[in-house]
Amino acid sequence: MSEVLNAAEARLRTLSARPSNEELLELYALYKQALLGNNLQPKPGMFDVKGQFKWKAWKDKAGMAQDVATAKYVALVDSLLEKHG
Repeated sequence: MSEVLNAAEARLRTLSARPSNEELLELYALYKQALLGNNLQPKPGMFDVKGQFKWKAWKDKAGMAQDVATAKYVALVDSLLEKHG
């Protein structure tokens, strides 16, 4: 499974434009869910705003199977490549 993620991540690095913050959060959450499963990390402190957004995005994927998260990650990478080339 990590080979599929690594291949998608390599293709993602070829984008000519930066994805939106929402797209980046979705990529992060799907990648973490695919690689590690449910978010069991403690919530970041109130002054770590970026960390809280990332934590919540991943936490929102709770219960999603890792193979489903992998498929969604690859699909998102494909759509971003079409969108941002």
